[in-house]
Amino acid sequence: MAGHSKWANIQHRKGRQDKLRAKVFSKLSKEITIAAKMGDPDPEKNPRLRLAVKEARGQSMPKDNIERAIKKAVGGDAEDYEEIRYEGYGPNGVAVIVETMTDNRNRTASNVRSLFSKNGGNLGETGSVGFMFERKGEIVYPASAGDADDVMMAAIEAGAEDVESSEDGHVIYCADTDLNDVSSALEGALGESESTKLVWKPTTTTELDLDGMNSLMKLVDALEEDDDVQRVTTNFEASDEVMEQLDA
Repeated sequence: MAGHSKWANIQHRKGRQDKLRAKVFSKLSKEITIAAKMGDPDPEKNPRLRLAVKEARGQSMPKDNIERAIKKAVGGDAEDYEEIRYEGYGPNGVAVIVETMTDNRNRTASNVRSLFSKNGGNLGETGSVGFMFERKGEIVYPASAGDADDVMMAAIEAGAEDVESSEDGHVIYCADTDLNDVSSALEGALGESESTKLVWKPTTTTELDLDGMNSLMKLVDALEEDDDVQRVTTNFEASDEVMEQLDA
């Protein structure tokens, strides 16, 4: 499994999601509000909003929170956010993409640059690492959704491009522009997904040992703690042995 899906597994197994729950809800609310403000407030008529709501449900975000975030956009109470992507290198030359939503680009740029430099990384220019990733749709199902063959068949019929199945579950990839259609088709075949979102999928990876993984996690933790940061993606690769030690 490539970097970002392993990273999701780290978050899950180490219970980091529980610790970050309030921040996760805040980031999801921001995405829902922005999506509703940019288009129709009805998720069925706004693909971006539909995906944001779907992702929020997958993270067990309460229905009231979701509705509140949409109403904020409709009522004109939403702040004017802009989406800015930062790219750089973490410890040991790992490529890092940081996606942000901010109402103050100077503050965000300063914070992201500082977090990179304090945690063994370097912030680069836009495009400095982006060529090592592809923009894809990612749909995640638990292992209980079916065996690898059944999920593969459902994914092919839905128009997906690739499936990675393991004991942790199934990660299905599709073209970024097909995410709404593919996820809807899969919902009919496999039920509600755990996660549905656009991701940066690494096309080349950097192998890390245990020390390297610990250093990288410090940087990613620090970035994820920042209120302006929506998502962090890296292109690390690590052996099962290193991953087990990391969980110990």
